Amino acid sequence: MRILGVDPGYAILGYGIIERVGTKLSAVDYGIIETAKDQPFPLRLERLYDGVCSLIETFSPEAAVFEELFFYRNTTTALSVGAGRGVAILAAQKARLPLYEYTPMQIKMAVTGNGHADKKQVQQMVRLLLNLHENPRPDDAADALAAAICHGCTMGPATEEYRIH
Repeated sequence: MRILGVDPGYAILGYGIIERVGTKLSAVDYGIIETAKDQPFPLRLERLYDGVCSLIETFSPEAAVFEELFFYRNTTTALSVGAGRGVAILAAQKARLPLYEYTPMQIKMAVTGNGHADKKQVQQMVRLLLNLHENPRPDDAADALAAAICHGCTMGPATEEYRIH
């Protein structure tokens, strides 16, 4: 099964695509979709949408996994990131992919065994689990790979699809 993981953002959206064959996980591709600060917000959202659509078309994932948003203070940033997340979800939904979401704590727990792991620990475990030569960079791509790994490790043949609402 091929899984697209997404770390939502509007300035930088991280993505990671993994392949699960049996219990073996491997990286297919990972990186970021960036938007320019000087572009109007609607154009930035369009860039994210087009970028996710292109990833889906290129790599043909069978599921899309999103990290749930979690913000303490900055509501302006939360709203913008939420809009970026929304267009990525829309791209996956229009492609009729099953959609899943996990909290940052669930992702960290699945990847490191510690729901409070720091970014460096997550990167190191992603590298080990996917047999990469170096830690995936930037952090957004590593987080997207971690989300995909979380789903790849926790799903079973009888896992019910969880639709984001």
